[in-house]
Amino acid sequence: MLHTLDQIKSLRSKYHLNQKQLADLAGVSQSLIAKIEAGKVDPSFSKAKQILDALDRLHEEKEIKAKEIMSTKIIFAQAQEPLKEVVKTMKHKAISQVPVLDKEKVVGIISETTILEKVAEHPERMHSFKAKDVIDAVPPIVSLNTGMKTLLHLLQEFPIVLVAEKGDIKGIISKTDLLGKME
Repeated sequence: MLHTLDQIKSLRSKYHLNQKQLADLAGVSQSLIAKIEAGKVDPSFSKAKQILDALDRLHEEKEIKAKEIMSTKIIFAQAQEPLKEVVKTMKHKAISQVPVLDKEKVVGIISETTILEKVAEHPERMHSFKAKDVIDAVPPIVSLNTGMKTLLHLLQEFPIVLVAEKGDIKGIISKTDLLGKME
């Protein structure tokens, strides 16, 4: 995140730090922090960078992570599963998208939109579709420690994000999950 010198005091307060604590984190003197905040000095580029980098590190540490947002109750569809069964599950569980597995590997996602598009294209085949016939691209898969800023960007483009640890899917994040964590 790109911060400016005039934000130092407000960011320091946001992270509940006194001037000495920020100075220690940034490797500068407390008096330099005080002078910058009072507008009495323009620090050198290297000192300003040290202070702003320290604030960026704090921001990343404090940022909400995927593991804090994700739902661990993931409903998967199997690639060979009849579409009508997938739709029944989606209705019963009140969900609008389902990741699809083939041999324990995520191969795509089924959403209400992909179902409607496929059925509109081929209404005569509606009862013979399998899950694999109506999948969209694999949703993004992120680590447990992916930050909220990255998740926000991903969810602008995709309906869900999957969360994995060492290749195993551990959770799912929808737009609703993310909105529920916003303050």
